[in-house]
Amino acid sequence: MNYFLIGIGGICGSITRYKLGNIISKKVESKFPWGTFIINITGAFLLGVVTMSGASKNLSLLLADGFLGAYTTFSTFMYEGFDLFQNKKSLNAVIYILASMIIGVLGFYLGESLFKL
Repeated sequence: MNYFLIGIGGICGSITRYKLGNIISKKVESKFPWGTFIINITGAFLLGVVTMSGASKNLSLLLADGFLGAYTTFSTFMYEGFDLFQNKKSLNAVIYILASMIIGVLGFYLGESLFKL
């Protein structure tokens, strides 16, 4: 059952990431990887929400491990960060990597904080 829940969540999360990434990329024409940035930040926020929501084990497997595990994307984050360096966009690369990490942690904290009020 665990694998089924994670798999279903993963399918939905990866499709959502793909579609949302395409929408953002079409709306924002930029060398900066806004799609992955926004997806990873919202994913961190939502992970904070799910973590502190008191969700059941099954719901947590579906949403946190499955959906958000596939929705967020560390490999694309790394690829795009290093691609910026290779294309002589060092300042954009540094901003992208640092902002993703700092704002990602803040997003998780804000999501988690919703349940501490």
